[in-house]
Amino acid sequence: MKKSSKLKKDGLNVVPFIDIMLVLLCIVLSISTFIAQGKIAVELPQSQSGMREAPKDALNIVIDEQSQIYLNDKLVSQEDFNKEINALDAKTLVVLRSDKEAKFESFVKVIDALKMKKHENFAIATQIRE
Repeated sequence: MKKSSKLKKDGLNVVPFIDIMLVLLCIVLSISTFIAQGKIAVELPQSQSGMREAPKDALNIVIDEQSQIYLNDKLVSQEDFNKEINALDAKTLVVLRSDKEAKFESFVKVIDALKMKKHENFAIATQIRE
């Protein structure tokens, strides 16, 4: 009888771990793009003039398709909206994004609240026509 003197060297197979890590990386990257864009989906009206991006420290007011008002991506009631506008510093830039299907009345309410406060530092966001 001959004994085989081969020593079996079992190594750690890392290929399945690499596959799992790549799948996890794809999931994280795809989720992070949704988080970055996330926010409230509105279809802005088109215009030929406008700025590309609003400053980071601006107050964002969004009116969605159902004419609901959001302040910095939080749904607010009309009372809370008026309180926030009254507490707003006059130098703060306000960027208004209104869905093109939203009621014009909601747009007027926001502008009216800003004018009652005598806040004139605001911009209306539009989609720039190429």
